[in-house]
Amino acid sequence: MIKYQQGRMKRRAVEEAPRHIFGIGQLVRMSDNSSIITNAGASDVYAITATLPPIGGSPQYRIRNEDERYERVTTQDNLVAASNPAKGGNDGLMERTFGHG
Repeated sequence: MIKYQQGRMKRRAVEEAPRHIFGIGQLVRMSDNSSIITNAGASDVYAITATLPPIGGSPQYRIRNEDERYERVTTQDNLVAASNPAKGGNDGLMERTFGHG
């Protein structure tokens, strides 16, 4: 009976763990309900540079905009997938972030 309870608790923990829906390198935009302030001159497309542990039930991401010199950290509920720009449109950011492949 103890094994059953431990197994059930383990299963419940796996089911309740939030999942990252965006991957490294994927392009995203801030959602309309985002409370993050962005620069007026910056493009609103960001590349995911890292996945981070959840906070407050929402997975976190490190993101970077090509027009900014720094990275931001935000939660998944502040992001939406961006449509892909023309091929090669974000190569400069990826090379600066990860180096030459």
